[in-house]
Amino acid sequence: MWGCGVLVRARTRSRLRRELFPAWDRGGFAAAPYSASAERSRVRALVYGHHGDPAKVVELKNQELAAVGGSDVHVKMLAAPINPSDINMIQGNYGLLPKLPAVGGNEGVGQVVAVGGSVTGVKPGDWVIPANAGLGTWRTEAVFSEEALISVPSDLPLQSAATLSVNPCTAYRMLMDFEQLQPGDCVIQNASNSGVGQAVIQIAAALGLRTVNVVRDRPDLQKLTDRLKSLGAEHVLTEEELRKHEMKNFFKDMPQPRLALNCVGGKSSTELLRHLAPGGTMVTYGGMAKQPVIASVSQLIFKDLKLRGFWLSQWKKDHSPAQFKELILTLCGLIGRGQLTAPACSEVPLQDYHHALEASMQPFVSSKQILTMC
Repeated sequence: MWGCGVLVRARTRSRLRRELFPAWDRGGFAAAPYSASAERSRVRALVYGHHGDPAKVVELKNQELAAVGGSDVHVKMLAAPINPSDINMIQGNYGLLPKLPAVGGNEGVGQVVAVGGSVTGVKPGDWVIPANAGLGTWRTEAVFSEEALISVPSDLPLQSAATLSVNPCTAYRMLMDFEQLQPGDCVIQNASNSGVGQAVIQIAAALGLRTVNVVRDRPDLQKLTDRLKSLGAEHVLTEEELRKHEMKNFFKDMPQPRLALNCVGGKSSTELLRHLAPGGTMVTYGGMAKQPVIASVSQLIFKDLKLRGFWLSQWKKDHSPAQFKELILTLCGLIGRGQLTAPACSEVPLQDYHHALEASMQPFVSSKQILTMC
């Protein structure tokens, strides 16, 4: 059996279609879509029946593939990442929890195998990603409703497509929705090596924004610094450097940040606030330190700083599916122009999920684990 990366990238598209979809050249898909009476196949999926330590509660199980109804789409999953929100969901401490037992994974990319007779938006061979969280992407294939999917260009790099619908969307919306930033303005963020952080660096660079990127000190700091600067980061500082008195002189040579993006909380978020320009905004979208955000009274009164929060799931509830699709297409445009790449990734076969889960929960890991559905 081919590995998914080899399957997608090493074959020509015409040969790939013949191998995956033998009915393609005979016009079979249009004439005979899957129906409730079609023979069902079995798939492999990472399932958890109760909340707890992902390494202990997640199991690789066989599941029966549902029949394809009129508005359904049969999708063969190609790749799906392990995000912090996936881990939080399994642990039971996230804002959105699916009914148990559940298939893990909120993000990924798949290829359409067959469609129901009422489906008009996608066709066999198209690449699709989830429209919302909770779809359960850690499986080899599945049958989804058409409205649960968004089509994306099939010439996107596999890792970019698999990691498109969560972190880059979060980064783009935070940069656009809270401050009216202009080219030359400055943004400061912590957790800059995270998936969101790397997307912020690249999208900000595409918009002409300057970035100050804060990371934790680590043994391979220079390697990480070089990578972030290769993505477009102007400055990379450690948490310790940000606390130094000399930072006052640092912002004499560049504008004070009008926007701060906080994924850590605790002392790290306090330092971001300290360097914000008067009237600036700090947006919190994560809490890796599991400590509260603390703002001094003087910062709120005399600097008029604003504290906001962002959750992509809530943004989607407040906006139409068409607006989310427009966001996805905007990001696809950045990818197509070479202005947005996937975060550093490690592809792991589905059967090696234990290794991938453990690696995703280790400190100082700058590589996102991506499950490939071999």
